[in-house]
Amino acid sequence: MSLDLLAFGDAGWGDEMLRGAGMTVLVAVLAFAFGIVVGTMVAIAKLGRNRVLRGAGDVYTTIVRGVPELLVIYLFFFGSSRVIMSVAQIFGYTGYLELSPFMVGVLSVGVISGAYSAEVIRGAIQSVPQGQIEAGRAFGMSRRQIFFRITLPQMMRLALPGLGNVWQLTLKDTTLISVTSLAELMRISTVASNSTRSPFIFYITAAVLYLVLTTASQTLFQKAERHYARGVRRA
Repeated sequence: MSLDLLAFGDAGWGDEMLRGAGMTVLVAVLAFAFGIVVGTMVAIAKLGRNRVLRGAGDVYTTIVRGVPELLVIYLFFFGSSRVIMSVAQIFGYTGYLELSPFMVGVLSVGVISGAYSAEVIRGAIQSVPQGQIEAGRAFGMSRRQIFFRITLPQMMRLALPGLGNVWQLTLKDTTLISVTSLAELMRISTVASNSTRSPFIFYITAAVLYLVLTTASQTLFQKAERHYARGVRRA
């Protein structure tokens, strides 16, 4: 039977599929976290007064969001080694260096995630009522206190729905890094399909696993949204 192909151990591909799902989650989590850091810095730069930083932020978000995600991954996959070796040669190292498929996946998907996160975070910061910030200044609060006590909590509440969408995008973008031969869920599904000539059972299983991951993620983000929306008056 086809379901025997999903058995665990040497008899089937069940354990490999689960390990692939685990790798998918790991890459997505690290890429999303990296994207949040990058997106926050870019959002701050785009809201700042420095024209150079604003321009650099605009260029980054425009280019990354304007080209296909797969192309970004290919650029990292084929171009990262050349960049690393060029930097290494400055310090006198002439050997061959390259990023692992795992690092390529995290960095490339993280850069894509960061471009979308930047716009979500920028919009959330701009949506914080200015009157609350002015009230904080009137009470003698420092910029740091205003950020952590007023801006950040409000920003989190406003940004979470958009960041939830970015997370779903990031999770699904991990399917594209199968081109780097990283053993994530999509890559394992393809290898298993080619090995057994039974693509339907493995791609259906992959679809179910992705659906489980996205549904669980949506539930967690909804709980986070309710947490940060506590005390907010609803019409």
